[in-house]
Amino acid sequence: MTRLVRFLRFNAVGALGVAVQLLSLWLLTGVAAVHYLIATPVAVSLAVLHNFVWHRRWTWKDRDVHLTRACARFVLTNGVLSIVSNLGITAALVSGVHAHPVAANIVAIATSGLLNFWLGDVVVFR
Repeated sequence: MTRLVRFLRFNAVGALGVAVQLLSLWLLTGVAAVHYLIATPVAVSLAVLHNFVWHRRWTWKDRDVHLTRACARFVLTNGVLSIVSNLGITAALVSGVHAHPVAANIVAIATSGLLNFWLGDVVVFR
């Protein structure tokens, strides 16, 4: 599989993951009234789980990796990066400029996308 095809698949899975994350965040903050600093890592974790499953089944399906080790690498790279960047950027935008948590989260997601692809390609599904 070419790097371009893999990158396009990565982005397709990521787009669905964004939907999972934003819907989860909206439900938690808007419907269940969970504070955004608690809801954000929960929503990110759900998206990370979703993305790992689909990246393993589709984006990097041609690579023979040990499932448990790949999952651990994914959580320790993409997962940690996503949680840290999402919490930091979301908190800064919500508390600093009073952005809506979902809008702030969109900015946070966009900032870590390219690094997450590189981590997936070079570290997780190597």
